[in-house]
Amino acid sequence: MLRFLQYLLLPLALLYELLLRFRNLLYDSNLVAPSQFDIPTIVIGNLAFGGTGKTPHTEYLIKLLREKHKLGVLSRGYGRRTNGYFFADENTNALFIGDEPYQIHLANPDVAVGVCENRVLGIPHLLYDAPETEVVLLDDAYQHRPLQASLNILLTDFNKPYYEDFLVPSGYLREYRGAAKRASIIIVSKCPQDLSAAAAAKIKAAIKPLAHQQVFFSSISYGKPVGVFEPKEMEPDAQVLAFASIAQPELFLKYLQSNYPTVNYKWYADHHVLKPREIIDLEERFQLLPGPTKAIITTAKDSSKLVSVDLPESFTQLPIFYLPLTVKLLFNQEQELLQHLEDCILEAKANQSNN
Repeated sequence: MLRFLQYLLLPLALLYELLLRFRNLLYDSNLVAPSQFDIPTIVIGNLAFGGTGKTPHTEYLIKLLREKHKLGVLSRGYGRRTNGYFFADENTNALFIGDEPYQIHLANPDVAVGVCENRVLGIPHLLYDAPETEVVLLDDAYQHRPLQASLNILLTDFNKPYYEDFLVPSGYLREYRGAAKRASIIIVSKCPQDLSAAAAAKIKAAIKPLAHQQVFFSSISYGKPVGVFEPKEMEPDAQVLAFASIAQPELFLKYLQSNYPTVNYKWYADHHVLKPREIIDLEERFQLLPGPTKAIITTAKDSSKLVSVDLPESFTQLPIFYLPLTVKLLFNQEQELLQHLEDCILEAKANQSNN
């Protein structure tokens, strides 16, 4: 049935593709000139509508680059209740700048974080607020063609690679497959940690990288649960109520089910902010869990929203935890990726000096 609907909607997807190709042609041929900045700019994006791990990979790049460079992060701030440019400071919360930028801000207080729908306008604002910034990472800006970045990194989900997907409304791609050619680095994300070299080679062959493209493979791992409202340890035998508002919660759920005896769960739309009645519903679901030892677990992204809104005391006193998430590059290629990033930064700085 799903395949039938995909083919039924294919004409609309093809029409949308023509419009996207025309738009990209305008930029590729310089009929519409994109803006380029002297400062190195690195885009982390995808072709799909979320779920590839852009924000965790942005944090991974922060870890790789922070020792040698003063970093800034600029995002659209999807799901926030504000418009225009905002800079993350001590008065910021997820409602002002969005859950993912706020998550980055909380985990990396030494990194300048700003949000703006228009990245070309946002970069000068960010540099004004954080003039020491040497490299700007742009979370989810692959489709922002008015900006010509120094380097484009494209993520694709191991479980749903872009080369097997279709453009909306026939599939889940927001840009057609051929747009992958703009990327210099392609990272296949959410791979099994024991992915074999043969399986990786098969995926790389399906991607068909161009001469200027490098392909890497990454996996994600979850850390020890962290208390959201106060430091506390979670009992390993706890009955779990999980909730999340992320694009693809399957890996999150799979991890919980493999580590805890009982897992009940409630999913919400991506970037959703809990309403009062939903808080009450979660409290009631928690009380119905069997046994004396129980806990609520959510994602780091969702925890950034919990600490941004006023919640009833009855809820904040519950044992609520989030699972920290980290990215690992497979096949010992981290130094190779880091070298590509450093080469890009050096080239951009050289161009800056020449200009």
